[in-house]
Amino acid sequence: MLGEVAGELGATPNQVVLARLMAGGIVPVVGVSTLERLEEAIGATEVTLDDELRARMDAAC
Repeated sequence: MLGEVAGELGATPNQVVLARLMAGGIVPVVGVSTLERLEEAIGATEVTLDDELRARMDAAC
């Protein structure tokens, strides 16, 4: 499910997880070890999950 949603959004699975947390009012503390991972985490701020996608993700849990 996560990979499917990520593919639909043109995002990575990690970005979708971070975006979902932020959409729920959670500010994740992200630890990264490479510049690539930092850029990926920052990119999560541009991922928008609409109500339908959030509901699909919630139903999959």
